[in-house]
Amino acid sequence: PGSPLAIGTFLAWGWILGSATSWTAAAIAVLLAAAGWAAAAVLTGRTLKRRRVPGRSMAVAMAAGVVGLFVIPFFGLFIGFAAGLLLSEYARRRDLRAALDASLESLKAMGIGILIEFAMVCLASSVWTVGVAAHFATR
Repeated sequence: PGSPLAIGTFLAWGWILGSATSWTAAAIAVLLAAAGWAAAAVLTGRTLKRRRVPGRSMAVAMAAGVVGLFVIPFFGLFIGFAAGLLLSEYARRRDLRAALDASLESLKAMGIGILIEFAMVCLASSVWTVGVAAHFATR
């Protein structure tokens, strides 16, 4: 996720420039990015818990995504992750329909979480951009 990097960047920018304008923009941007990060984590975690998808299945999916990334550049990450999640859930449940339902719901929740996090980081970046302009306009 990009939120931790964005949060660090906003804080570093506010600290380096040190003006009231830069600190204000950095604080607002950090709050927005952190809210997106938390919302994505809560949404995804709640869905995984509700669908009873264990951490082991997610670890298998992540490993399969990394392998897929090298086998099929770029798209292999997504294909490998989805296939790894489905296979792990099928091996655990021994029911293809239940494994498919749990995998699809998990993937949908993760996709929505990623979109929420991305939207909040974009909003935070917009605040930062306005802060940059305001900082240098008042100097």
